Amino acid sequence: MKTENLDFLFQPITIGKLDLSNRIVMAPMTRGFSPDGIPDSNVAAYYRRRAENEVGLIITEGTLINHPAAAEGLGRPNFYGKHALAGWAKVVEEVHKVDGKIIPQLWHVGMARQIQGQNPNPEALPIGPSGIDVISGKKVTQPMTRDEIHGIVDAFGEAANQAKRLGFDGIEIHGAHGYLIDQFFWARTNQRKDEYGGDLAARTRFAIEIIKACRSAVGNDFPIIFRFSQWKMGHYHEKMANNPEELASFLTPLSDAGIDIFHASTRRYWEPEFMNSPLNLAGWAKKLTGKPTISVGSVGLDTNVVDFFTEGKGANHSSLTPLLEKLTHNEFDLVAVGRALLADPSWAVKVHHHRESELISFTKAAMKTLF
Repeated sequence: MKTENLDFLFQPITIGKLDLSNRIVMAPMTRGFSPDGIPDSNVAAYYRRRAENEVGLIITEGTLINHPAAAEGLGRPNFYGKHALAGWAKVVEEVHKVDGKIIPQLWHVGMARQIQGQNPNPEALPIGPSGIDVISGKKVTQPMTRDEIHGIVDAFGEAANQAKRLGFDGIEIHGAHGYLIDQFFWARTNQRKDEYGGDLAARTRFAIEIIKACRSAVGNDFPIIFRFSQWKMGHYHEKMANNPEELASFLTPLSDAGIDIFHASTRRYWEPEFMNSPLNLAGWAKKLTGKPTISVGSVGLDTNVVDFFTEGKGANHSSLTPLLEKLTHNEFDLVAVGRALLADPSWAVKVHHHRESELISFTKAAMKTLF
């Protein structure tokens, strides 16, 4: 890879009030290592290790807003309650000690929560715009009421308020992958006939209300990132927007509501989003909204995350040259790295100093020792 392109990856960047030492972002990755929903000293150490090894911005694993059905498994960290918030305060402290930047990802899984699964508050039924299961497409609960919708909006706003109070450097709202907010976006899971349903632009209303509640809670200068995707769990080739015009109708109202940065989640960053253009999803989001974007999807690895888990494939290291070419052409602004950083806390340092031969490979057998 060209040295000047690699240098560009490690250049400082300022986006609004977010001053970053470089363009590498740690992607949010669910771990389930917070007993009873409380992040402990091991969680703080986990994030600190990445911050002290040249990761410019850490986005935490999904953190649960204050709702009994927010989780889809055990050990997911809460973002409410005295003990959980105290744990997050310690995480922020440890990351800031090494001059790192960190934001929490605020999350509700919606209909991805399985009724018979192992979940906190097992009596709580999953909620969604139309009560439709993401994978099967079957209706399993009643649609959310307006009161339930307003309660969730308020819970996101309160979580944003707590993030600022605890000293985080911003927040990310999880609106991707078939979780609750994304279930309102997707026609398959949102069949409402009221103001929260309709065409793709109309189906952004729930997200807009959440964004505005968060913005009201944190003020104009606190960074808000929004993560979105075309693909959904179990529907990896799904596209809500089939062309740039449809994508613009989706992203523009979210941008206008108060988003600072779009985090465009794809399985493979190098794949064009639409025909007749080399731009990936992050590239199109930047072009259509004028907002900075984060690109993600198998960065540094040759196997996408879905194939890794469903087909049992290992993941080998791959060249960053295509990524750096896109980055230096300003297709996007930041690069989120997932499994490569999960496997190797020193990934960024080793890449920066041309120590690729020392990189740790990401395999299922190694996962138990990676955290």
